[in-house]
Amino acid sequence: MRETVDFLIEHGYSLVFAWVLAEQLGLPIPSLPLLLAAGALAGAGKLGFGWTVALALAACSIADALWYEIGRRRGGKILGLLCRIALEPESCVRRTEDAFQNHASRSLLIAKFVPGLNTIAPPMAGMTGMPLWRFLLFDTLGALLWAGGATLLGYIFSGQLEYLALYLSRLGDVAVVLLALLLAAYILRKHLARRRFERELWMSRITPEDLKAMLDSGEPVAIVDLRHPLDFLPYPQVLPGAIRLSPSDIEQRHNEIPRDREVILYCT
Repeated sequence: MRETVDFLIEHGYSLVFAWVLAEQLGLPIPSLPLLLAAGALAGAGKLGFGWTVALALAACSIADALWYEIGRRRGGKILGLLCRIALEPESCVRRTEDAFQNHASRSLLIAKFVPGLNTIAPPMAGMTGMPLWRFLLFDTLGALLWAGGATLLGYIFSGQLEYLALYLSRLGDVAVVLLALLLAAYILRKHLARRRFERELWMSRITPEDLKAMLDSGEPVAIVDLRHPLDFLPYPQVLPGAIRLSPSDIEQRHNEIPRDREVILYCT
């Protein structure tokens, strides 16, 4: 464990930058514990507090600016990809779309603190046409709150974290194995949750080819387009005869859906 601490002291700045950048690009490797540890080392005089926050902020800005541009160019297609990288079910897109639509720029201030929204907010800002200067302003402020807050927390409680590090050092290699197992368990849990979601969804899924065959044969069918307004924005095409409903409107407008035929729900 002592070797791990020495490594963090020697390569702390580059490790903070690379780890935060990887997380903000979408990899499932939480950087909050690293920022807490870096803050504790700053409290012990081993690392510079300002440099740690600045490098974390730079990593966030690079990743977020990249995702903003990808979202602006590629639109809604990128959202599903981000959820797959993050090992989150597609419901994370729906939750974050609702939050972003309701709060827009303000959601960027808290995005780093909310799983799912952290990854999806930057490309969604680009997709919805938010001005670049506005995105950079709110995104930078949000990243500063997140990175600065986590590092400051580690700085304030550096004494307690030092005791924890001392206890872990006594465990030696066992502590390293435990930390690795915890990270592996986190990733496995996300993966299993996604697989369960996909199995449940596949039970009632119909392919585009099957739907086309039904339409060509004249079989009575009701198509309900449930795409979120933010998904509909870059791709406004609608299937023939489809009823356009936002997911939040189903309860109020469910009477518009015919009950005398097969109902096909279409979403992103």
